[in-house]
Amino acid sequence: MILRNFLILTTLISITSGCSLIPSKQVEIISKPVQIDIIQPVLPRAVDLTAPKWYVVSEARITNPCRKSISFEPKRFDEKGVEQLKRPKDCDRSELENPDWPEGYTYLDRFLDDMKEQNNGEIVFVATTIGDYKVMAEDMQEIKRYINQLGEVVLYYRNVTMPDGEKGEGIGIKVKKDGDDQT
Repeated sequence: MILRNFLILTTLISITSGCSLIPSKQVEIISKPVQIDIIQPVLPRAVDLTAPKWYVVSEARITNPCRKSISFEPKRFDEKGVEQLKRPKDCDRSELENPDWPEGYTYLDRFLDDMKEQNNGEIVFVATTIGDYKVMAEDMQEIKRYINQLGEVVLYYRNVTMPDGEKGEGIGIKVKKDGDDQT
């Protein structure tokens, strides 16, 4: 019985103090950042704006000046000896820059002829007032501002979540102008 109690006591002591008899290793705690792979959002496609054409048409007469002649004409002088210059009103119809234009041809006439040529003989007008145009121009500026700010927000979040040293690209607005084939 004494032997049994001694064995139980020895086992109990070795279980409770178990690892204290074996030398232990020192545990080091090191803090370092862990790289988290975050899926980057796709940048929005650049806005492709095309500037509209606006026409201002009036009934003012178009000046149809004489062509500059290469030939040398004799100078004309009045009775006091002052040279008389040839004025556009004095030239022949064949000497005008646009001899096919009728007399009194206006900007409205030219505009109507151009529109008929472009639209298979039909004339259609789309007009706006100056106040409406101003509102439209302000709205376009507001849209550009919003897009630029939205692009900056996206760029900020991309830069915050990208690994060090890498930076995102900016958002651009491309405006097509008349005759531009590239955007």
